[in-house]
Amino acid sequence: MTEIVLREALKRGLEEALENDPSVFMMGEDIGEYGGAYAVTDGFLKKFGPDRIKDTPISEQAFLGAGIGAAVAGLRPIIEFMSISFTLVAFDQIVNMAANLRYMSGGQISVPMVIRAPTGAGVQLGATHSQSFETWLAEVPGMKVVCPSNSYDALGLMRSAIKDNNPVLVAEPALLYGTKGEVPDEYYEVEIGKAYVTRTGSDVTLISYGYGMRLVNEAADKLAERGVSAEVIDLRSLSPLDMDAIVASVQKTNRVVVVDTARRIGGIMAEVSAELQQRAAEWLDGPVMRVGSDDVPWPYNRGLEREVLTDADDVLKAVAEGYGL
Repeated sequence: MTEIVLREALKRGLEEALENDPSVFMMGEDIGEYGGAYAVTDGFLKKFGPDRIKDTPISEQAFLGAGIGAAVAGLRPIIEFMSISFTLVAFDQIVNMAANLRYMSGGQISVPMVIRAPTGAGVQLGATHSQSFETWLAEVPGMKVVCPSNSYDALGLMRSAIKDNNPVLVAEPALLYGTKGEVPDEYYEVEIGKAYVTRTGSDVTLISYGYGMRLVNEAADKLAERGVSAEVIDLRSLSPLDMDAIVASVQKTNRVVVVDTARRIGGIMAEVSAELQQRAAEWLDGPVMRVGSDDVPWPYNRGLEREVLTDADDVLKAVAEGYGL
């Protein structure tokens, strides 16, 4: 095992693909000379050249569309957005073209494309650069959406995403790029569509993904100090969503708190909650407790931003209010 930061795990997956598959190339804003907004592609232009590492203008609809065309023609483009907020500019291309071409062509056309984008608040980028639109794209048929919370998953999911013959959004939590984690020295992949039980427990299930995993793990540690055994699930994949793993855990613990660092309204945890009410209501000893960030524009001020963002205390409060633990 080797300890690397999440940024380096992503970089390793991208570098492997560029080295081993001549059909892979990258395109996006400031990925060349600058090395990427979060330094993930640092050094790539020098190593692979401008034919493989293409800096683009600030024209998301244009270069995303060019990426779709390249994928249809047999290449495997990796498209980087400087922020997931900027996917809105290319939403029509993503939703109506990339996600639907296979269906609209009767299976004759594939779009093997990866879209990479930093997601989430907490790094003082203001209201228009701090969104979590992976939750929007997770409801689009034909799109796969993943969000790693650690270096192991970042590398394993990136490898799987690049090999997939469907468009895959890799939402990269902006607050986690510099966090350390261990990855195996041998090759591995993380299957898209499979959640992971990171901690077993018997009293309550805590579910999250991405940056939210830091919060639920912190809450689980504090609950353990009180003698409460928490089971923790990392979704890893938002589409497909692994409801079987979630239901199995709730059948064991009979209590559940779903945690989203995105806003509560319309978040992926709203879907998890609805599915649990339908599929696991008879095992629940109380309501599905939901935690999410406040439904306001993201503040730029650091103190205000932290006040709006979900934290571990919010998780503990939900466990206490819902189940008296």
